[in-house]
Amino acid sequence: MKRTTKTFALSLISSVIIAQSAMASSHREAPNLTRLPTLDSTDFYAFNSYEEGRGEYLTMIANYIPLQDAYGGPNYFAMDPAAVYSIHIDSDGDAVEDMTFQFRFESMLPNNNEGVALMIGPADNQRSVKVPLKNIGGITAANQANANFSESYSLSLVTGPQSSGSSAQLTNSTSGTTSFGKPLDYIGNKTFTNGATYAEYSDSFIYDFAIPGCDSMGKVFVGQRKDAFVVNLGKTFDLVNYVPVEGDSAPGAGDGNGFPGGITQDSSNDDLADKNVTSIAVEIPKVCATGEGNKSIGAWTTASLPQARILNPNASFANTEVNGGALTQVSRLGNPLVNELVIGLADKDTFSSAHPKDDTQFADYVTHPSLPELLNILFRDAVNTTLGADIETLAPTNFPRVDLVTTFLTGFEGVNQLATVTPSEMLRLNTAIAATAAAEQSPFGVAGDDLAGFPNGRRPGDDVVDIALRVVMGRLCYPIPVAGTDTDLGLCTPEDASVGNVPFTDGAPSDSTMMMSRFPYLALPLAGSE
Repeated sequence: MKRTTKTFALSLISSVIIAQSAMASSHREAPNLTRLPTLDSTDFYAFNSYEEGRGEYLTMIANYIPLQDAYGGPNYFAMDPAAVYSIHIDSDGDAVEDMTFQFRFESMLPNNNEGVALMIGPADNQRSVKVPLKNIGGITAANQANANFSESYSLSLVTGPQSSGSSAQLTNSTSGTTSFGKPLDYIGNKTFTNGATYAEYSDSFIYDFAIPGCDSMGKVFVGQRKDAFVVNLGKTFDLVNYVPVEGDSAPGAGDGNGFPGGITQDSSNDDLADKNVTSIAVEIPKVCATGEGNKSIGAWTTASLPQARILNPNASFANTEVNGGALTQVSRLGNPLVNELVIGLADKDTFSSAHPKDDTQFADYVTHPSLPELLNILFRDAVNTTLGADIETLAPTNFPRVDLVTTFLTGFEGVNQLATVTPSEMLRLNTAIAATAAAEQSPFGVAGDDLAGFPNGRRPGDDVVDIALRVVMGRLCYPIPVAGTDTDLGLCTPEDASVGNVPFTDGAPSDSTMMMSRFPYLALPLAGSE
């Protein structure tokens, strides 16, 4: 029995670290995805809705198309019409989806895909000439006639495994059709006047939809948003070109009384402060997602393409290529920062195409994570010199890393562990734990005595960089606050993690005030021009 348990624990670890090393969001995380930016999932969120009056709902947000410059015209950031974008939910813990929301997009021009044309030239020598821009004038929620481009999508629900389950197309309750609209990106304030105009316009693309077998309606929105992730991106991937420990006595104190030379909290450390993303947001009743499980779910997002793509040598707007063959997954994201800092370069695209049930193939990356050792190599000598200490290693020494298994692969029993425990990389959420109001949320989630936050799901304001960095360096080997009391989780000991109680940080602060407190939660995108 002991041997079986040990083998099971080792296999569980196999995917854990996929989620644990968090120092940057999933932006351009795998070699193949750098060639497929429209299918690159940057972040995934799953949380109990904290909008007032929506306590019986849960929200999932999948962000795609990384590092969008607000001024990125004239062709802004459309979704791939050949792709299928999916949000998956596992309600019983077998690491196989029980329900999947599938999104398929279509791009269109007015006038039968010919677009808007202007009459150019004198009366005796006029030509009808198509305009090169996506709009020819101002746009509001009430008047969108000046748009020269639009996107719509269909929404389907697959019950059972995505590849073999039963599919039902969902209906837009506003229009009574199976078509849903996507707003134009925030081109700028000459097009939309100001942020209030764009807010009203984009809100008109929030739709209700009926879910088969569910008494209450869901909500859906797809459109551009401000990137909610904050991270010291450039310096992090320059061999962590800063001292990743809080330099003040407390974040934001400004007193320099923390670690000598340590980085301090400042919004200027956020390299994504001027970036937008494209969000797919779904809100559904909790009872419709949990099935016969224990009210905890696992969730993740994927994007897939048909296997074959043949380019049209005489392309037109509506006929650039022919796609065929079975759908092939090319992008995947559950917990943040998995592929960037856990999976080896040779296996990143393998992880992108893998399914949670098969995650034991990544066992070595989990049982012996490289990030802690990398930080040890980069900083041990400097730390010992600064402190006059003789720390043998900064990296935790408890192998296998059961603390990480619990956090990222199995969940915590009684908190977010599913009915069945299967080694797999998913974002796990206990829907029975009440949401914390936006004003009361701790950006440190569970580690900040807020059980409604990461790693119990993930909210937009959770500072997953700091949380995960601390966890990977051994924070759970020390007591953590639970309901106001320091609690020893019994996963490892302080002797296993020499710096496990150190306030590691990338210096880029995040909290719920940076978001909206209503669906779709993420802040309005940045304008292309003021």
